Amino acid sequence: MITMRGKAPAAHPELGHSERGVTLLETVVALSILLIIAMALLPLGIVAISTTESEGHLVARVTEYSQDKMEQLLSLAYNDSVADTRARVATPFGTATGGTGLTVGGSADPNTHVALYVDYLDAMGTSVDGTGTAAPAGWFYRRVWQISLPAGTTGVKQVAVTTIVVRRVGSIGRMPRTTVVSQKTFPF
Repeated sequence: MITMRGKAPAAHPELGHSERGVTLLETVVALSILLIIAMALLPLGIVAISTTESEGHLVARVTEYSQDKMEQLLSLAYNDSVADTRARVATPFGTATGGTGLTVGGSADPNTHVALYVDYLDAMGTSVDGTGTAAPAGWFYRRVWQISLPAGTTGVKQVAVTTIVVRRVGSIGRMPRTTVVSQKTFPF
């Protein structure tokens, strides 16, 4: 039998003497550093959520409402000059008179809208009764449209519809806004 003098045999010779585990103090320090980093990244999450709501949800809604108004306008006859093109109230779209139909006019700029070429929706997309250029109480979406005659064409009307939101969600970013443009040809 061979004996070693002066040294006790190591229980695990492959492990060095520096591998003794993690102390409670080291764990607390590591968790504190991790907590500080997580708290520093928290505002980024809040900004991301706000931007997603503003740029995702609201842009989808303004696009949907612009397309809806465009479909309503394009359903009118090319020469219609009396249909009330503002939001439906109690009558089917295009049957009420006292409006402009597809008469050339209006504005695609929601900040300089023209009477009879503007309507308002609430936050759920329901028509809010408004007349002229004065915004009614409770509006959330404003739709404006412009009917024009493209240069160099005959029998063609260009229809542009712009929809905006009353305010943005969060304090950063642009106000969601969408413009759709289409053309209507005679005799359709």
